[in-house]
Amino acid sequence: MNMHYDLKYGKESISLTLDDEAILYTLLPKKAVPIKDLREELFSLLDNPTASSPFDEIFKPGDKIVIVISDITRAVGTAKFLPLIVERLNSLGIKDDDLIILVATGTHRHQTTSEINTLIGSDLIKRIEVKVHNCDEDLIYIGTTSFGTRVEVNKLVTEKKVILTGGITHHLMAGYGGGRKSILPGVSGRKTIEQNHLHALDDTSQRSNPKIGSGVTVDNPINLDMIEACQMVNPDFLINSIVDNEGNILKFEAGHWQKGWEKGCRAIDEIFGVEIEEKADLVIASCGGYPKDISLYQGVKTLFNASLAVKPGGTILMLAECCEGGGAPDYFDWINPLKQGRLDPALREGFTIPGYIFYATVETAQKFNIVLLSSINPETVKPMGIKGAATLNDALSLANLGGGNKKINKKIIVIPQGGATIPIYK
Repeated sequence: MNMHYDLKYGKESISLTLDDEAILYTLLPKKAVPIKDLREELFSLLDNPTASSPFDEIFKPGDKIVIVISDITRAVGTAKFLPLIVERLNSLGIKDDDLIILVATGTHRHQTTSEINTLIGSDLIKRIEVKVHNCDEDLIYIGTTSFGTRVEVNKLVTEKKVILTGGITHHLMAGYGGGRKSILPGVSGRKTIEQNHLHALDDTSQRSNPKIGSGVTVDNPINLDMIEACQMVNPDFLINSIVDNEGNILKFEAGHWQKGWEKGCRAIDEIFGVEIEEKADLVIASCGGYPKDISLYQGVKTLFNASLAVKPGGTILMLAECCEGGGAPDYFDWINPLKQGRLDPALREGFTIPGYIFYATVETAQKFNIVLLSSINPETVKPMGIKGAATLNDALSLANLGGGNKKINKKIIVIPQGGATIPIYK
């Protein structure tokens, strides 16, 4: 018998037929139900937070409070829950004039008026002062971590009570997003962020630091450095969300900035993690279509997830249309130092997140046979060690599958929504 798949590719789908005897698993995200009543759910958590006094006991009339929110690059549902936080603070007698919303941009660009309106909503933007963090201005030094990172942060988070918001996700470098990342890199200075992110590279070899990785927090120097920096600020309360691919809020976590976040990390593993007992010779993974495969910079999250399910030296066939090519402005710029044999020193000299994502992609291509079905010219990704294909037949041929419906001596895992599926090998 044959198994038929319709895998999303850009705004369309690609049909694929495989020998069902070769299919080891078809991995799908768990069906998580969005929160029906956000107000009821959030307010209940504020009354019963994790490892913290109740919200109403921490914040009092007259308090000056800064609410740190994620920027437009993080789809965490801010516009849905931020008005609820303000409502609760108002109910405690705290006036709008005593609140400041601080957009945590890290080293990202300034946010446009339209983007700020999207993040905050047309009502709150008229009522509450909004500041967008600038990693080169209005900083104050608060200490140096045990990792040698000189911590400079936006002075607002040292002058007022602090509520951290944001979303918990899996993160290639820091293990997980959310929590302490609202401080470092969120509202930290450029040099502080660069010092922290350099821990992504090994101190002694030209490779990624083996202590970092998605879902890795123990002994992860990037995570531990972030935690130390956040402890210097010691935020008063945390409210983090977990969202699905459509932006629906699946869960809130609230309470102590570290303990509450750690509880949320365990929850996201449960929500998005899918256990496997055996790895495959070949993983076929779709990013899940547009906009998840809008660019290679966005799509490689699927590649990194797929690599968790394939045997060493195995093949990953990734479907990612990449209508915007590399995506991040400098993503493909790193091909030049790669061709010159100096990718590692170049990244150490001028570290950027797109640069590291590129670096990690090249490392992944050194471990596995990667075939990319996309609109990107195959010659563009060839220096990265990736075999590009413009058609499904070409991709199948490069993955040694021929027409895809014959008997094959491979064990295959199919991942239709690679960006939202985390294989967990037991």
